[in-house]
Amino acid sequence: MKYLIDSYAWIEYLDGSISGLKVKDILTKNEEVLTLNLSIAEIISRTKRQDKNVEGVYNAIVSNSKIININAEIAKDAGILHAEIRKKIKDLGLIDAFVLLTARRLKTKIITGDEHFRKLKEAVLIKWLF
Repeated sequence: MKYLIDSYAWIEYLDGSISGLKVKDILTKNEEVLTLNLSIAEIISRTKRQDKNVEGVYNAIVSNSKIININAEIAKDAGILHAEIRKKIKDLGLIDAFVLLTARRLKTKIITGDEHFRKLKEAVLIKWLF
């Protein structure tokens, strides 16, 4: 199976939380793991603000997943999707739209704990698995 791990899930894994155990399980089963390059920016920002090991976090992500880069067409389509979804989910973040669009295009599940994804068929919510 193929999984797109979002920022929320990576942070849970890197923090060693109970919810992060689902991510650890996926990583140890040699599943195909993907991460959006924009998610790396979110995770590194949080890591730096907490004065933690940026290089260690970065290396953990890039060594355990294939990094998906954003191009201009994806950016345009994510902007359209974001505008459409914001009619229903008022505070959905722009990066969440990129994650959702990427998951739909690659026909993969999103590993997350983000409540914005709760009602989306692509989402596997890690905080409700235990």
